Amino acid sequence: MIWLEKFVLPDAEREWQIARKRREENGGAFGYLENGYPCGLFPERGLGELDFEPITILYGGNGSGKSTLLNLIAEKLRLKRQAPYNGGELFLPFAEACGVRFGLDDEGEPLPLPEESRIVSSDDVFEYMLAARTRNEQIEEDLEQGKEDYASLKFGETLPFRGIEDYDLYRKQVLARTKSLSRRKFLRRFAGRAVKLNSNGETALEFFASVLQNDRLYLLDEPENSLSPKMQLSVKELIEKKARYCGCQFVIATHSPFLLALKGAKIYDLDSAPVSLKKWWELENAQTYFRFFYENKDLFLK
Repeated sequence: MIWLEKFVLPDAEREWQIARKRREENGGAFGYLENGYPCGLFPERGLGELDFEPITILYGGNGSGKSTLLNLIAEKLRLKRQAPYNGGELFLPFAEACGVRFGLDDEGEPLPLPEESRIVSSDDVFEYMLAARTRNEQIEEDLEQGKEDYASLKFGETLPFRGIEDYDLYRKQVLARTKSLSRRKFLRRFAGRAVKLNSNGETALEFFASVLQNDRLYLLDEPENSLSPKMQLSVKELIEKKARYCGCQFVIATHSPFLLALKGAKIYDLDSAPVSLKKWWELENAQTYFRFFYENKDLFLK
C-alpha cells in the first residue's frame, strides 16, 4: 500500500528565503540566525525529492539527515508521535515549505492518510520499557500494602458506614469478605497486574508487534536499537508481512544490514553525493559485515 507517494524538499533558493524571513523576524536588516538547521543539508547532496514504495529506507551514518527527513515528513503530515525531537528555529517553516503527494485509490483519487499513522523512534521503545518497569515497581509496593489491607479488612472489625465518605473503604471490606473473591483476585483488582517483561530485545519486539496496526503509514527511526540480530530479523519479518498483507507503508531510517535487506525495499543512500538509490548489498555497512565474515569464514566452515 502506498499512502505517501512523494515528498518534495525546498531547493536552495527557497531555503535562502526561509532563512532571510527568519533573520528579519530576529532583528530586521541586522537580523541573525541562532541555528540554520535543517537548511543546507540536502541541496548540496542533490536531494530534492523522495519517491516512496511500500517499504522505503533512508540509509546513512550519523549526520546524514535520515532522522531529519523522518521528522520533517512527520511534521508536514502532522503524524502522531510520542518522543520529542530536536528541531531549530527554521525547522517548522522548513517543514511547511515541503511538498507532499499522496497515493491514489482505485478511482484515481488521493488517499486520505489514516489518522492513526505515526512516527516511532527508538526512544519510544526505551520509554515503554522504563514505564513498564516503573509501573511494575509501583505494583509491587501496592501488592505489599494490599496484603496488609486484605488481612485487616477480611479479619478485622467491621467498618462503620456513615455516609459517602466511607463508601470506598467499606466497599473494599465487602469485597475482601466475599467468598467468590480470592486474595489473588482482590490484589489484582486493587493493585493491578504487572506487565510481563522479558529481555530488552524481546520486550522491544513485543512493543513493535503491538504498535504496528493494519492500514497505516509508519515512520520508524532506527528500530534496530535494543534488538539482537535474531530479534532484528523478527522485526524484519513483521514489517514485510505488514507491508505485503496488511495495507501498511513504512519509511525507515536505519543502518542495520538486517533491516536493509527488507524484501522489495527502496533504499536511498544518504552517504553518497549526490544521494542515490542502492541495493542493500552495495551499502557500506553490508559490505563491512561481508568482509569481516568472509575474512573469518574458516571459523564457520570447520
